[in-house]
Amino acid sequence: MKKLILFAAVLFTSSSFLMSCKKDYTCACSKTYTSGTGTSTSDYSVYTYRENLKTADDRCAANETTSSDKDGSYTINCVLK
Repeated sequence: MKKLILFAAVLFTSSSFLMSCKKDYTCACSKTYTSGTGTSTSDYSVYTYRENLKTADDRCAANETTSSDKDGSYTINCVLK
């Protein structure tokens, strides 16, 4: 009986270390415009992900882009906090 309890305790402890830790991560994005008059940077958006660190980092990086519109070309950069 003692071996069974010890085995269960070891199994529980080791499995809890293998589980990914989900917590809230904040992804802050900024938008940088480049036009004939120079560059300007402003806050663009903030996302909150309840994921493990790797997944949150991947989702945050997926928000980054480069494109253009009527105001000029722009780049959206995102940082996980």
